[in-house]
Amino acid sequence: MTKKAICFGEVLWDILPTQRVAGGAPMNVAIRLQSLGIQTQIISKIGKDIQGKELLSIIQSKNVDTSLIQNDEQLNTGEVLVKLDKNGIATYDIVYPVAWDKIIISEKHAEAIKNSEAFVFGSLVCRDKISRNTLFYLLDFATFKVFDVNIRKPFYDIKLIEEIMVKADFIKLNNEELAEIAMELGSKTKNLFENIQFISKKTNTGFICVTKGKDGAVLFVENQIYTNNGYHVKVEDTVGAGDSFLGALLSKILYSKDYDNALKYACAVGALVAQHKGANPDISNEEIENILGQDKIKN
Repeated sequence: MTKKAICFGEVLWDILPTQRVAGGAPMNVAIRLQSLGIQTQIISKIGKDIQGKELLSIIQSKNVDTSLIQNDEQLNTGEVLVKLDKNGIATYDIVYPVAWDKIIISEKHAEAIKNSEAFVFGSLVCRDKISRNTLFYLLDFATFKVFDVNIRKPFYDIKLIEEIMVKADFIKLNNEELAEIAMELGSKTKNLFENIQFISKKTNTGFICVTKGKDGAVLFVENQIYTNNGYHVKVEDTVGAGDSFLGALLSKILYSKDYDNALKYACAVGALVAQHKGANPDISNEEIENILGQDKIKN
């Protein structure tokens, strides 16, 4: 039976140096999940503007269900100004306030979450109390709560991050976020594996995933560690690579407990996204199989 997922949070336009592309971590995760066979919906909000209509059309073109996306009568559709350094690493200037800051509670949303296998959300959507209150309300209806930590200063509150981590069943962060959060919560070590265990004990969370950019990722599942050193590609930009990594990982673990292969698959998909411009390039099964073939060459 096809698994279902709900992604909650920001949908927006990433304004890159040379183009404008649809973005937002929850939207990116949703698009990748849908492309990999998970029936996915987005809970968010757009403005009643041309940018919102265009964004909705793009999401729908990716076959993602947009029926849970609200419209705001006053605020504009979200935008993020993206700057890329010489290595293709992205930094973000996130406009505030915008429509997705004001997602309101809906029983239709709660019902959809109850009927899904995964509820995916991030920390950025909590920058405004209206969307934050809606998220906290909806968490009570989720069976598998996936927290995609997404530190974007100045929208960062360590107490809130800890509170959400405690509520989550699965936490995904990058290695820099792990180091910063662990230190803020009292960890005395800089060791990645020790900090994963520290966060797990601190928040009573048995599933933790840490991405390390080009160096792959680490997956911690009920005291078992799985690692992958990543795949070599020529990086075009890193926008959305972590989001597609998460979508690919969930597309596997929702069906199977083969965590080692799930991590390999997710690292391959994340690498392929970094090889393209923008957050949501189309990726074929053949491309994924080809990059996974690097493991056979290594061996």
